[in-house]
Amino acid sequence: MRRIIVCILGCLLLAMPAQAAERYVALGDSLAAGQTSNRMIDAGYTDFIALRLASRGELAHFSKELAFSGFTTEQVLERVQEPFAQPLLQQATLITISAGANDLLRLVNVNAQTGDVTFDQLTADFALNNVRQNIAKTIAELRVRAPKADVFVIGYYFPYPHVHDAQKEGLAVQLQTLNTILQQQAEAHGATFIDVASRYGMDATNYLPNATDVHPNFEGYMAMANAFLAHEQMRELTVAQLPTPKPLTFEQVLQQLQQTQQQQEQQLAAAPIESYVVPHGFRALERLYAVR
Repeated sequence: MRRIIVCILGCLLLAMPAQAAERYVALGDSLAAGQTSNRMIDAGYTDFIALRLASRGELAHFSKELAFSGFTTEQVLERVQEPFAQPLLQQATLITISAGANDLLRLVNVNAQTGDVTFDQLTADFALNNVRQNIAKTIAELRVRAPKADVFVIGYYFPYPHVHDAQKEGLAVQLQTLNTILQQQAEAHGATFIDVASRYGMDATNYLPNATDVHPNFEGYMAMANAFLAHEQMRELTVAQLPTPKPLTFEQVLQQLQQTQQQQEQQLAAAPIESYVVPHGFRALERLYAVR
């Protein structure tokens, strides 16, 4: 009888599907990198997704080295194509993309003191069309360069809760257009869109406490991560589960970046170093995030 029981248990264990050990790569802009509302670098929504996967025993590797502040969709596309990115992408089983906001938000002028907002509609329409094209190309590239990966395009929240209510409507229309483009291109090319805007609404000052900055606090990043976790039917994170903040300055990030570059240069040997990673002053530092 004991042999029969052992045999039955063994068969049941063999029949149970093994949990996937995800190799998670985050692509995109400063949200993917985890910029704080005080212009420093810390854990963001990608870190929190990785945290939940690790708690489930489903995380083999996590990297957000390919995520940089200020990146437009064109720069994210270029990043995916670089030799530097190929080892990470080839092994990736999960990829999230945050791209598109910088194509649009750099055209918006916000006066933090008065709450006034201005932008040119024609220029915004042109930028949104670039987003459409570049997101489609990026997903297509990932199908070739990251064949093992499930790709998720992360939507954007309304980033101006501090402006006048009368001006929120026009900005919300632009945001909705951006998210619609991201969703359409994701679904058309075999990726999955994750809605974040509904988690924020238009008055999320609790997530966006700095009226002069569009980046969220830890709770705001948690809301983004939870949108992904809910879609994937995983338990959402709570504030009590968040790590202790450990923000880095741009100078600290630069030091880590230089160390990482040296290691990667040795590994890639003759591979050309990426043109826009080499730092040249403070403006370049602002674009260098998420070196782990």
